[in-house]
Amino acid sequence: MSKKNDSLALLPNGFADLLPPQADAESRSIRILMDTFSAFGYMRIKPPLLEFEDSLLAPGPGALLAGETFRLMDPVTHRMLGVRSDITAQIARIVKSRLTNDARPLRLMYANDVLRTKGSQMRTERQFTQVGCELVSDNISIEADVEISILAVLGVKALGLSNLTLDMNIPGFVALVVDGLDDDTLEIVQKAVTQRDQDTLLALDDDRCSLLARLMQASGDYEKAFDALRSEKLPHDAREMADRLETVCRKIDNGLSQLGIHDAQITIDLLEQGGFEYHETLGFTLFSKGVGGELGRGGRYRVHFGVQEGENGDYAAGFTLYMDTISKSVEQVKLPETVFVNVSESWDVISKLHDQGWRIVRGLEGDEMPVGCTHVYEGGEVKVID
Repeated sequence: MSKKNDSLALLPNGFADLLPPQADAESRSIRILMDTFSAFGYMRIKPPLLEFEDSLLAPGPGALLAGETFRLMDPVTHRMLGVRSDITAQIARIVKSRLTNDARPLRLMYANDVLRTKGSQMRTERQFTQVGCELVSDNISIEADVEISILAVLGVKALGLSNLTLDMNIPGFVALVVDGLDDDTLEIVQKAVTQRDQDTLLALDDDRCSLLARLMQASGDYEKAFDALRSEKLPHDAREMADRLETVCRKIDNGLSQLGIHDAQITIDLLEQGGFEYHETLGFTLFSKGVGGELGRGGRYRVHFGVQEGENGDYAAGFTLYMDTISKSVEQVKLPETVFVNVSESWDVISKLHDQGWRIVRGLEGDEMPVGCTHVYEGGEVKVID
């Protein structure tokens, strides 16, 4: 290839071609995940890649994604369009429009590409596939939180991943603890929490900040974390949320045990807040030992789309798995045994071999047997290639 063509073949940062066998591996993984979720009654939806900007970024989850959304002009309507950067905002629109009269709970699943204007430190890719589930109900259900958390674990377990960690948190917990601090102190606290800077919190000489510093030590195994939390005096709302999370964790732990899953650890980090801007009461991140980056994220949020004053609310518990991370970790697809069939053979021979379960490569004029074939069809029978 010439230098000029080399330049033409370059892709922007954050974009990549998915080649064999990686593309096969991702496709196979998605099928396994969809089959796993379908077995629990989840139905697949497929939103469009593009929507009108004012719809995609309407008040609700979509409004928080404006900085990550590509925009372009629709040549037909001359209105601005947005390219989805996350599926959640589209689910909120679908639930509040197309499915608004459907009986709750709704169990929805999806597997779609998203496109983002920029990568992050954790995820440099700007185009990747999200696979996930949403359980929509008309109340804040503990059992929905439990189901969706266990389902996320079952999904990655079905792909062969092990030594999992389900790291649980309460979005907004820090804000409840430091409620009433002045803006300047609050900014210092938020930075210290993000950096896990215990010394700065203690130096502020405030009971609320000292509590946050102690909570840093309470992070880790959920049993030990809640033992430590019981001795702390928390604001009323924070205490209610912590007690609720303990109930959820115990039910998850019990469910995983009943399923025979003993390599999924449940941990607590009440100070983890980043990436859970529209979640409330529950957030979680899924990791696997030896795998760099997050396998997925999930939690609970209010299903909100546009201006919806005075209506009964829908609540969702859901998760998203990131296939760019997962595909690097799952076992590569082993291609099935492949039979080379000479071009002189009739098509009904190929059909019969297909019926027998063989994968066929048909020769072309003057074509030699390609690399990768394990068998050859000769003399009316399939023979192993030595």
